[in-house]
Amino acid sequence: MSVFSAKSNEERLFENEHFYIMNDGFPVSPGHLLIVSKREVADFFDLTMEEQSMLPETIREARKLIESGRMRLVGERPESGLEVLLDNPPDGYNIGMNCGTAAGQTIMHFHCHVIPRYTGDTPNPRGGIRHCIPGKGDY
Repeated sequence: MSVFSAKSNEERLFENEHFYIMNDGFPVSPGHLLIVSKREVADFFDLTMEEQSMLPETIREARKLIESGRMRLVGERPESGLEVLLDNPPDGYNIGMNCGTAAGQTIMHFHCHVIPRYTGDTPNPRGGIRHCIPGKGDY
């Protein structure tokens, strides 16, 4: 049983037939959400075609949650930085998933990160996710 399977329904901010959305336990930025598959499968490649086809719609739902400011309603502590969401909507997003241990996956239950990005949250965002391998983000 994965750590996600042990989460309570109260931690779900949204759900549809195949996925639910929850706060990331170790957020990279204010509003960082996870989309988790209801079926316990390892990664994106183990999702059915139906599940894969519903993922983009679920990503859009995560964005709506972040931009609506509803994130405050899930018991976050004031010092978590979520107050940024009400005054400053995200300027961009990183959306990604780690598939396999070589890619950094630590929980072998499909989840997709939706990470809001804010101007100035890093000195130079150029290269985005390419920075997961040192030196590859600079081009």
